[in-house]
Amino acid sequence: MKKVLLAMALSVSLSGMAQVMTVNSVERLNLPAGSATRVAAISPQGDYVLLTSDENRGLTRYDLTTGATQSLTSAAGAGFDVKISPDGQNVVYREATIGSNHLRMLSLQTTNLATGVKRELIKPTHDLQGYSVDNATAATVTKGKFKAQAMAQAKADKKTPVLSVKNQQLMLTTNGKTRVFSPNGQNYSYIWPSISPDGSKALYYVCGLGAYVCNLDGTGLQRIGYLRAPVWYDDNTIVGMNDKDDGEFIYASTIEVMTLDGQHQTLTDDSIVAMYPHVSNGKIACSSPAGEAYIINVTK
Repeated sequence: MKKVLLAMALSVSLSGMAQVMTVNSVERLNLPAGSATRVAAISPQGDYVLLTSDENRGLTRYDLTTGATQSLTSAAGAGFDVKISPDGQNVVYREATIGSNHLRMLSLQTTNLATGVKRELIKPTHDLQGYSVDNATAATVTKGKFKAQAMAQAKADKKTPVLSVKNQQLMLTTNGKTRVFSPNGQNYSYIWPSISPDGSKALYYVCGLGAYVCNLDGTGLQRIGYLRAPVWYDDNTIVGMNDKDDGEFIYASTIEVMTLDGQHQTLTDDSIVAMYPHVSNGKIACSSPAGEAYIINVTK
């Protein structure tokens, strides 16, 4: 079998930190020359990653077993907040275009990896706030209006909660209705929102303050700490990055994990500048500014 992963030694000091996960290996992906290098997503099954450019242009499927690649789209904006359905078959992504009025517009597209069929879920608009993919449903919020669309034979789930951002405020859509959520107050800017796998909690980042978790009714507000680009690993565990810059360049970044009961662990060392994690069961994918992509194999 063709070897497509280059194993790298990992030396991480755990002094003073609880061990949340066991790091089995950190592997650098052996990407084809000239290919996109930034990881945009990893499949829920952990069998492929989606790659995009530094400008979020295009999506390429990279098979983690064979190293085979498949171009899905060359669209601008496709690599930003791309989502994969739980069965790994449907990829949902934005497509940025310039309208007749010379303003940037966004549409929402989906590609079925098994059939190759592409479909437009949301026509080009200035007002695409956010979306989620749950089971066979793509739930979108456009100009505050909720829409649930089935991506397979199953009926769309119209009760899927969606977190989105509008005018830097955190919005929550439940039962088809959208309202301002912003648990820390409306005098802050919110980014990187997501809902826990069990659908009960919100995770988000408040600029200048750090990452927070709370219940979907706004109770139980809890600061997680300085953990940027945070994502859920499971209902109790969050993975993010701790990046440092000199005002112009990022010179260091580690992938870190925290639990809701306060445990904290650094998963990578200073041999790589590891940024923007994406998770599946047993794998954490990340990228470096040097154009490298990595898989952290973990056991929890």
